[in-house]
Amino acid sequence: MAHFVRLENGIVVQGIVVNNVELLDENGVESEAKGIAFCSNLLGGTWKQTSYNARIRKNYAGIGYTYDETLDAFVPPKPFASWLLDTDKAQWKAPVDMPSDDKRYSWNEATTSWDELV
Repeated sequence: MAHFVRLENGIVVQGIVVNNVELLDENGVESEAKGIAFCSNLLGGTWKQTSYNARIRKNYAGIGYTYDETLDAFVPPKPFASWLLDTDKAQWKAPVDMPSDDKRYSWNEATTSWDELV
């Protein structure tokens, strides 16, 4: 099964599962373009393929994710204003690394630091 998402203004608003047979071209080879055409004909709109194993577009696209055309990747919603995008992974990263000990931490946006959970 293949997974496709519908985009509105670059934001994922819907996801569907498509039978792989709908992706086959005239040579029996899977084609994203065929899947996009199938989705568009069925439901209209703009569609992109995504995958659970992040084989394409770096992340499995969820509702609210953004499609970054330059990265050809789905980017999750930004969790905090101060966080920065790691373009290699298309994931948000705190501006300060979380301590690497056995304690538990939560991000404090007001101080842009990690607070130990007690």
